[in-house]
Amino acid sequence: MPTARPSLNPGPAPRHSRIVGVGGYRPRRVVPNSEIIGPIDSSDQWIQERSGIKSRRFASEDETIIAMSSSAAKGALAMAGITADQLGCVIVSTVTFMYNTPAAAPILANELGATKAAAFDISAACAGYCHGIALASDMVKSGTSDYVLVVGVERLSDFTDPCDRGTAFIFGDGAGAAIVGPSEVAGIGPTVWGSEGARWDAIVQREPWNEVVAAGRQKPAIVMQGQAVFRWAVWSMAPVAQQAIDAAGITINDLDAFIPHQANMRIIDSMIKTLKLPEGIPVARDIAETANTSAASIPLATERMLREGQAPHGGLALQIGFGAGLVYAAQVIVLP
Repeated sequence: MPTARPSLNPGPAPRHSRIVGVGGYRPRRVVPNSEIIGPIDSSDQWIQERSGIKSRRFASEDETIIAMSSSAAKGALAMAGITADQLGCVIVSTVTFMYNTPAAAPILANELGATKAAAFDISAACAGYCHGIALASDMVKSGTSDYVLVVGVERLSDFTDPCDRGTAFIFGDGAGAAIVGPSEVAGIGPTVWGSEGARWDAIVQREPWNEVVAAGRQKPAIVMQGQAVFRWAVWSMAPVAQQAIDAAGITINDLDAFIPHQANMRIIDSMIKTLKLPEGIPVARDIAETANTSAASIPLATERMLREGQAPHGGLALQIGFGAGLVYAAQVIVLP
């Protein structure tokens, strides 16, 4: 006879989750296209026609990954009406923290006063924030944590080659944050996500760190196959966005905002057309002033749209991130 074993405590009963607060941090220094065009023999007109970007923010020495994350997190905590010691977990999505270990998250948790929270980083590039929201939602729904902080933060200026015509104008710095907590009704729809790892070299750190060290260089740069990435985003991401809408059990007419990753204005316009987004639904176009901030772009845009009254509190928003890997994630959320 098999030995009888005790049953495990299943933990709290399942519950709903939602985003209860958002915050953002934009570095002080504004960098217009006029500061970018010289080394790449370009023009402001060419950059705007190609990407929609007019300017971006570059972080100063004191605007570190931790400092920017802390500022954005404090804004999210304030909106949520909770304190850092109530956080059960801190998730930081970034590809530009200079330490392979330790992660940025435990340092940030300590900085905020969430000294008992679980803390870890995720590396999913421009889709990282949506990945973090998916993880946080599952944690809250299962009862693993009551409140989870999700931060998307980048200092892409540290990894930008100012002489690379394909990427020198694209990237910017910043941090965005969200608090995910319990809810009486569903506030975060099912996540539609995935990856196409066979195309990993479409957006890539130019060389691995061991080759950087061997060559005596200080750091690598992030480069991309611009046309290939553009075609992938235009043709593949609108269907993913539609799947997220369908999974949430709504129609596109129910949306109150569309908050895509801020990769390229032409990609955004193409997605709007393919999705047949009804006229009048607010669309995030922060790329014009922030450029591509990778994991930070969606929470930064969300914070601004709410603060400026462009998107309604309590409204439904579709968010989708996509980038290096190639990875992607999308979900419909109730705005805090």
